[in-house]
Amino acid sequence: MTSEITWHKSSYSTANGSCVEVSEGHTTHLRDTQNRAQAELSVSSSEWTALLDTLRAN
Repeated sequence: MTSEITWHKSSYSTANGSCVEVSEGHTTHLRDTQNRAQAELSVSSSEWTALLDTLRAN
């Protein structure tokens, strides 16, 4: 599933190893950098935008 996904480190990741990787597109994918082989979260771009808008408003 992830072979065609291009990942980048989130700008909100910290230097102490608490890193999240993100792939954005029609579907946004998130995963823990230290546990890449474990589960990833995938949401539609509209759901991702709604989440970010909600977080920014609070």
